[in-house]
Amino acid sequence: MVVENNVALQPYNSFGIAARAQHLVRVHAESDVTQLLSSPDGPSRPPDAPVFVLGGGSNLVITGDIKALVLKVEIPGRRLIEASDKGWLVEGGAGENWHGFVAWTLDQGWPGLENLALIPGSVGASPVQNIGAYGVELQDRFHSLDAIDLQTGQPFTLDAAQCGFGYRDSVFKHVPASDKGFGLAGRALITRVRFWLPKPWKPVLGYLDLERKMTETGIHAPDARQIFDWVVAIRRAKLPDPAVIGNAGSFFKNPTVTPEQCADIIARDPKVVHYPMPDGSIKLAAGWLIDACGWKGKSVGNAGVYEKQALVLVNRGGSAHPCTGGEVMTLAKAIQTSVYERFGIRLEPEPVVV
Repeated sequence: MVVENNVALQPYNSFGIAARAQHLVRVHAESDVTQLLSSPDGPSRPPDAPVFVLGGGSNLVITGDIKALVLKVEIPGRRLIEASDKGWLVEGGAGENWHGFVAWTLDQGWPGLENLALIPGSVGASPVQNIGAYGVELQDRFHSLDAIDLQTGQPFTLDAAQCGFGYRDSVFKHVPASDKGFGLAGRALITRVRFWLPKPWKPVLGYLDLERKMTETGIHAPDARQIFDWVVAIRRAKLPDPAVIGNAGSFFKNPTVTPEQCADIIARDPKVVHYPMPDGSIKLAAGWLIDACGWKGKSVGNAGVYEKQALVLVNRGGSAHPCTGGEVMTLAKAIQTSVYERFGIRLEPEPVVV
């Protein structure tokens, strides 16, 4: 275990925001965490001082230097645990690149994660956000995970029900309550995640962009690899590459409304993009709402709204003159105000803000 001091975090967040960590530990194995928690040679801090778990840094807005002890998760590993007539159980180390893991499962002949291709971030961060795209959410394929309690140093395992998955939400995004201990934000470090990929494989094609691909190509019964390639192409056409333009992907959650609320909005704005949900609610496209308010291409300092997709906020200053976290959040709050004033809808940010 090596403790690094005064570490630049600009390379470790996809927005490319310049900030520093007072102390940083690279976690390559579970033993690194247990050693850190028990070692007298660790950073000088009280036992209950905060820690910050850093994964791929793709869903993060840093608003200043981080004084908490940063644990950068770099645990590797990919393996098949079980194969049966009912499906495959696969596992990824928390430090594995998510897209690389998805591609690996397909290379092995284990379909099921293809709709989640090219989502930035790490395997360990995927259940925290309950990532989702093109009709599939992580909870649809999730089996279980291993983690370490950062207060006691004890390992534990959670199944899907214990993770409390919701729309871009999980138990890992909630602060523990003082009485019942609900919430694991700042309390747990995920080490390994397992996924159940069922047989027989069934394609998920109910999204408009995928339906367009079927029409364009004339392929109406695509296999998993074809869907993977389509999703990659769609995402690359819509979303900026963080290696070229710093960003955190989709910045706001798509809001859900009642059918009555949706009908009221349609009466005023017939072109509003909306999707019926299984529970009877209606999901609205946050990017369309933002665009309708005139924000596409606008900036606050070096933080801007991407010209091709209003749902994405970008770093217009590059690595030399990066936007600040303050500029990003000022822009985000201005967008929220505009959307609320026009549509009566409060947009909720997706990234973690620190």
